[in-house]
Amino acid sequence: MLTLPHRPTRIAISSALALAIAGLIAAVLWAIFSAATDASGSSRVDISHLLRMTAIQAGLTTILSLSFGMALAWALNRLRFPGRDLVVGLFAAAIVTPGMVVAFGLLSIWGRNGWINQASETLFGFSIGNPAFGLSGILLAHVILDGAFAARILLARLDAIPQSKLKVGQSLALSATQRFRLIDWPAMRTSLPGLGAIIFLLAFTSFPIVLLLGGGPANQTLEVAIYSAVRLDFDLIGAVRLALTQIGVCALVILLASSTTPVVSVHGRSLPPTWGDGFGARVLQGLVLVLATVGFALPLVSVLIDGLGSGLLRVFAQATFWWALGTSLVIGSASAALTLVLALALTLGRAASGSRAARTLLGTPSFAYLAVPAVVLSLGFFLIVRNLGVAPAQAAPVVVIIANSLLALPFAVATLGPPLDAVARSRGKFIRSLGLSGWQQFRLVEYPLLGKDIGLMLALAFCFSLGDLGVIALFGTQDFQTLPLMMFRALGAYRNNDAAAIAAILLVGTIVAFMALPRLFERLAHASR
Repeated sequence: MLTLPHRPTRIAISSALALAIAGLIAAVLWAIFSAATDASGSSRVDISHLLRMTAIQAGLTTILSLSFGMALAWALNRLRFPGRDLVVGLFAAAIVTPGMVVAFGLLSIWGRNGWINQASETLFGFSIGNPAFGLSGILLAHVILDGAFAARILLARLDAIPQSKLKVGQSLALSATQRFRLIDWPAMRTSLPGLGAIIFLLAFTSFPIVLLLGGGPANQTLEVAIYSAVRLDFDLIGAVRLALTQIGVCALVILLASSTTPVVSVHGRSLPPTWGDGFGARVLQGLVLVLATVGFALPLVSVLIDGLGSGLLRVFAQATFWWALGTSLVIGSASAALTLVLALALTLGRAASGSRAARTLLGTPSFAYLAVPAVVLSLGFFLIVRNLGVAPAQAAPVVVIIANSLLALPFAVATLGPPLDAVARSRGKFIRSLGLSGWQQFRLVEYPLLGKDIGLMLALAFCFSLGDLGVIALFGTQDFQTLPLMMFRALGAYRNNDAAAIAAILLVGTIVAFMALPRLFERLAHASR
C-alpha cells in the first residue's frame, strides 16, 4: 500500500521473531514426536475414555456458555441502570480471572462444608451433597468464566448495530421477540462459530478447574491426565501419546474455525442502551442480569470473605508465602515484559507490511498456544531440558517465563494488532509526509495512541502468568513455587484456610492489575504527547 511508511527494519525484526517463535514451537513438537517414536513399552492410559470425557465437557461448556452469553448480552444491551459500566467491566474481567480461584469459590459455596450445605443443615436438617465436584462443578466453573467472556464479545456486536437500523425497527414498533429475530440474531450469529471454537479450545485445554473440581478419574481430561502421567506416575509414554492426541484435536478445531469470522478483542466501554422493550421483556432481562451477576460475583465474594479472615495472618507469617509471592511477581512481570516486546515487534512489522500473505505469515506463529496448550507446552519444554541434560529445577525460571509469554501472546497480538493497523491506515500519509523515522513514528504517533492498549496487554499477560498453574505444575519444586502452586499444595494438604487466603490475594492482585495498568499507561502515553 502506497500510504504505508517504508519500514524494512520493522518487517525484518518481525520476520526474525516469527521464525524464532515458529522454531521454538517446532522444537517443542519435535521433542514430543521424538519421544513418541523412541518410546517402547506400554502405558496404562485409556486415551479413548479421556478424549471422550474431554470432548463431552468442552462441548457442553460451549453450548451452555454461548446460550448464557447471548442471554446476558441481550439483557445488558437493553437495560439502563446505575453502575452499568461497572457490571460490564466485571464480566469483561472474566478473561483474566484465575480459573482455580473461581473453582475454590464454588467449593466455598457448593462444597461439602460450603455455604449452601451449612444453611441447608441449619434450616432443614439435611445436606444437599457436593455438587461442586464432578462434571456439574466443572461445567458451572467454565460457564461462569466463558459465558461472561462470550457475553462481553456479543454485547459489542449488539452495540455495533447501526442506529439507522434501530430507528427503522422502532418505527415499525417491533416487539422484543421480533427485534431479536430480525436485528439481534443476525448481528450475533456471525460471531458464534469463531467464539464457539475459542470457548471449546479453552474448555478442552482447561487444567486448574478440572484438577480441583474433577473429583476423580471419571471426569479427568487430557490436560490433567498429562500432568498426572508426568508428575505422579512418570509415565512419559502415556504423557506423550496424550499430548499428541490433544495437539491433533486442537489443530483440527483451529482449521475448522479458520474459515469463520474472526472474534475481535473487545475491552472498551459499552454504548448506552437506546432501545426500551415492554414490561414483560424488561422483567426477563432483569432476572437474567441478576442471576448472571450473582452467579459470577458470588464465588469471588466468597473467596474474599473466606480468605481475608484469620487465615491471612497465618499465611503472612510463613516465609514460603513471601518467597512464592516474590516469585509470582517476578515471573509475572518478566513474562508481561517479554510478551510486550514480542507482541510489539510482531504487530509493528505486520502493520508495516502491505502484503496479505506476509501479514498472515507474521501473525500465525503468535497463535501457537491455541494448538499447543499450557501443559502440553510445558511437557515439550520438560523433554527438551531433559534431552539437553539440564536439571529441570535449574531451567524452571527461564522455561516458565518463556512459556507464560507464549501463552499470553495470542491475546497480546489481538489487543495491539487492530489499533496499530488502524494507525497505519489512517495516518500513513501523514507520517510519510513528515519523513518520520521508525522510532519517531512510534514515539510521536503510535505510542501516544496505544497507551491504554499497551497497559491492557500488560495487564492481560501479567494476570495470565499470575494465575497460571499449567506451566509451573511440571517445573515447580519446594524451592521454586508460585502462589497458584502454593495454593494447590495447600489444598492437597487440607490446609483450606491457607488456600483461601492465597486465593483472595490472587483475586485482589488480578483485579488491581487489570484495572490499574491500562489507566496508568494511558496517562503515561498522554503525558508523553
